[in-house]
Amino acid sequence: MIMPRASRELLLPANPAFIWLTLVLALAANLMPLGRHPALPDLLALTLVFWNVHQPLRVGVGAAFVFGLFMDVHDAALLGQHALAYTLLSFFAITIHRRLLWFSVPSQALQVLPLFAAAHAVSLIVRMFAGGMFPGWELVFAPLVEALLWPLASVLLLAPQRRPPDPDKNRPL
Repeated sequence: MIMPRASRELLLPANPAFIWLTLVLALAANLMPLGRHPALPDLLALTLVFWNVHQPLRVGVGAAFVFGLFMDVHDAALLGQHALAYTLLSFFAITIHRRLLWFSVPSQALQVLPLFAAAHAVSLIVRMFAGGMFPGWELVFAPLVEALLWPLASVLLLAPQRRPPDPDKNRPL
Protein backbone atom coordinates (compact mmCIF):
# COMPACT_ATOMS: atom_id res chain seq x y z
CA MET A 1 0.00 0.00 0.00
CA ILE A 2 1.26 3.46 -0.84
CA MET A 3 1.46 5.59 2.26
CA PRO A 4 0.32 9.20 2.05
CA ARG A 5 3.01 11.86 2.39
CA ALA A 6 1.39 13.45 5.41
CA SER A 7 1.28 10.26 7.46
CA ARG A 8 4.92 9.17 7.19
CA GLU A 9 5.35 10.51 10.67
CA LEU A 10 3.86 8.38 13.41
CA LEU A 11 1.57 10.35 15.69
CA LEU A 12 0.47 9.43 19.17
CA PRO A 13 -3.28 9.25 19.78
CA ALA A 14 -4.94 12.60 20.33
CA ASN A 15 -5.89 13.38 23.90
CA PRO A 16 -9.65 14.12 24.06
CA ALA A 17 -9.08 16.67 26.81
CA PHE A 18 -6.63 18.55 24.57
CA ILE A 19 -9.09 18.49 21.66
CA TRP A 20 -11.92 19.98 23.72
CA LEU A 21 -9.57 22.44 25.42
CA THR A 22 -8.48 23.81 22.04
CA LEU A 23 -12.10 24.13 20.95
CA VAL A 24 -13.02 26.01 24.12
CA LEU A 25 -9.97 28.27 23.76
CA ALA A 26 -10.93 28.99 20.13
CA LEU A 27 -14.44 29.85 21.32
CA ALA A 28 -12.94 32.15 23.95
CA ALA A 29 -10.80 33.81 21.26
CA ASN A 30 -13.93 34.41 19.17
CA LEU A 31 -15.70 35.88 22.20
CA MET A 32 -13.00 38.52 22.77
CA PRO A 33 -14.38 42.03 22.28
CA LEU A 34 -12.29 43.16 19.31
CA GLY A 35 -15.08 45.04 17.60
CA ARG A 36 -16.94 44.07 14.48
CA HIS A 37 -14.41 43.59 11.72
CA PRO A 38 -15.60 41.37 8.87
CA ALA A 39 -12.03 40.44 7.90
CA LEU A 40 -11.23 38.82 11.25
CA PRO A 41 -10.72 35.07 10.93
CA ASP A 42 -13.10 32.74 12.69
CA LEU A 43 -10.70 30.77 14.89
CA LEU A 44 -13.46 28.49 16.12
CA ALA A 45 -14.33 27.48 12.56
CA LEU A 46 -10.65 26.84 11.84
CA THR A 47 -10.27 24.67 14.94
CA LEU A 48 -13.52 22.80 14.23
CA VAL A 49 -12.44 22.00 10.68
CA PHE A 50 -9.00 20.91 11.86
CA TRP A 51 -10.40 18.46 14.39
CA ASN A 52 -13.12 17.33 11.97
CA VAL A 53 -10.37 16.40 9.54
CA HIS A 54 -7.99 14.81 12.05
CA GLN A 55 -10.44 13.34 14.59
CA PRO A 56 -13.86 13.00 12.90
CA LEU A 57 -15.14 10.46 15.43
CA ARG A 58 -14.49 12.76 18.40
CA VAL A 59 -15.56 16.12 17.00
CA GLY A 60 -18.58 15.91 14.76
CA VAL A 61 -21.48 17.86 13.40
CA GLY A 62 -23.24 17.95 16.78
CA ALA A 63 -20.33 19.73 18.42
CA ALA A 64 -20.27 22.22 15.55
CA PHE A 65 -23.98 22.89 16.03
CA VAL A 66 -23.56 23.54 19.77
CA PHE A 67 -20.58 25.85 19.25
CA GLY A 68 -22.56 27.62 16.53
CA LEU A 69 -25.39 28.25 18.99
CA PHE A 70 -22.87 29.68 21.46
CA MET A 71 -21.62 32.06 18.77
CA ASP A 72 -25.18 33.02 17.79
CA VAL A 73 -26.00 33.94 21.37
CA HIS A 74 -22.77 35.88 21.81
CA ASP A 75 -23.09 37.85 18.56
CA ALA A 76 -26.82 38.45 19.12
CA ALA A 77 -27.23 37.07 15.61
CA LEU A 78 -30.22 35.28 14.19
CA LEU A 79 -30.41 32.08 16.22
CA GLY A 80 -29.04 29.38 13.97
CA GLN A 81 -26.94 31.54 11.67
CA HIS A 82 -23.56 30.33 12.94
CA ALA A 83 -24.99 26.96 13.88
CA LEU A 84 -26.00 26.32 10.26
CA ALA A 85 -22.67 27.56 8.90
CA TYR A 86 -20.59 25.50 11.37
CA THR A 87 -22.74 22.41 10.81
CA LEU A 88 -22.33 22.57 7.04
CA LEU A 89 -18.64 23.34 7.43
CA SER A 90 -18.13 20.33 9.69
CA PHE A 91 -20.17 18.03 7.48
CA PHE A 92 -18.11 18.84 4.39
CA ALA A 93 -14.84 18.71 6.34
CA ILE A 94 -15.71 15.21 7.57
CA THR A 95 -16.72 14.27 4.03
CA ILE A 96 -13.29 15.14 2.60
CA HIS A 97 -11.12 14.23 5.60
CA ARG A 98 -9.68 11.00 4.16
CA ARG A 99 -8.75 12.61 0.86
CA LEU A 100 -7.41 15.76 2.51
CA LEU A 101 -4.88 13.91 4.65
CA TRP A 102 -3.09 12.60 1.55
CA PHE A 103 -1.91 16.10 0.68
CA SER A 104 0.80 18.28 2.15
CA VAL A 105 -0.22 20.98 4.61
CA PRO A 106 -0.04 23.87 2.09
CA SER A 107 -2.18 21.87 -0.34
CA GLN A 108 -4.62 21.17 2.47
CA ALA A 109 -4.87 24.91 3.08
CA LEU A 110 -5.85 25.44 -0.54
CA GLN A 111 -8.47 22.73 -0.30
CA VAL A 112 -10.11 24.01 2.89
CA LEU A 113 -10.31 27.55 1.48
CA PRO A 114 -13.58 26.81 -0.40
CA LEU A 115 -15.03 25.33 2.81
CA PHE A 116 -14.30 28.50 4.75
CA ALA A 117 -15.61 30.67 1.91
CA ALA A 118 -18.83 28.63 1.74
CA ALA A 119 -19.33 28.90 5.52
CA HIS A 120 -18.97 32.68 5.39
CA ALA A 121 -21.29 32.82 2.39
CA VAL A 122 -23.97 30.78 4.20
CA SER A 123 -23.70 33.03 7.23
CA LEU A 124 -23.94 36.13 5.03
CA ILE A 125 -26.96 34.80 3.13
CA VAL A 126 -28.82 33.98 6.35
CA ARG A 127 -27.96 37.42 7.75
CA MET A 128 -29.14 39.19 4.59
CA PHE A 129 -32.41 37.23 4.43
CA ALA A 130 -33.08 38.18 8.04
CA GLY A 131 -32.78 41.85 7.13
CA GLY A 132 -29.24 42.48 8.33
CA MET A 133 -26.82 44.92 6.78
CA PHE A 134 -24.07 43.92 4.39
CA PRO A 135 -20.85 43.84 6.44
CA GLY A 136 -18.64 45.06 3.61
CA TRP A 137 -16.30 43.60 1.07
CA GLU A 138 -13.68 42.97 3.74
CA LEU A 139 -15.60 39.75 4.43
CA VAL A 140 -13.77 38.24 1.45
CA PHE A 141 -10.49 38.33 3.36
CA ALA A 142 -11.67 36.23 6.33
CA PRO A 143 -11.63 32.85 4.49
CA LEU A 144 -8.23 33.73 3.00
CA VAL A 145 -6.78 34.46 6.44
CA GLU A 146 -8.30 31.25 7.82
CA ALA A 147 -6.72 29.23 5.01
CA LEU A 148 -3.38 30.96 5.64
CA LEU A 149 -3.66 30.02 9.34
CA TRP A 150 -4.17 26.32 8.45
CA PRO A 151 -0.41 25.46 8.45
CA LEU A 152 0.06 27.20 11.80
CA ALA A 153 -2.93 25.33 13.22
CA SER A 154 -1.48 22.06 11.92
CA VAL A 155 1.82 22.67 13.66
CA LEU A 156 0.30 23.84 16.96
CA LEU A 157 -2.56 21.36 17.27
CA LEU A 158 -0.54 18.29 16.26
CA ALA A 159 2.45 19.19 18.47
CA PRO A 160 1.32 17.12 21.50
CA GLN A 161 0.92 14.07 19.28
CA ARG A 162 4.47 14.37 17.93
CA ARG A 163 6.08 13.54 21.26
CA PRO A 164 8.30 10.50 20.87
CA PRO A 165 7.06 7.48 22.81
CA ASP A 166 9.43 5.71 25.18
CA PRO A 167 11.30 3.25 22.94
CA ASP A 168 12.60 0.01 24.33
CA LYS A 169 13.84 -3.27 22.83
CA ASN A 170 10.26 -4.56 22.41
CA ARG A 171 8.87 -1.32 20.95
CA PRO A 172 11.42 0.15 18.55
CA LEU A 173 8.97 2.77 17.21
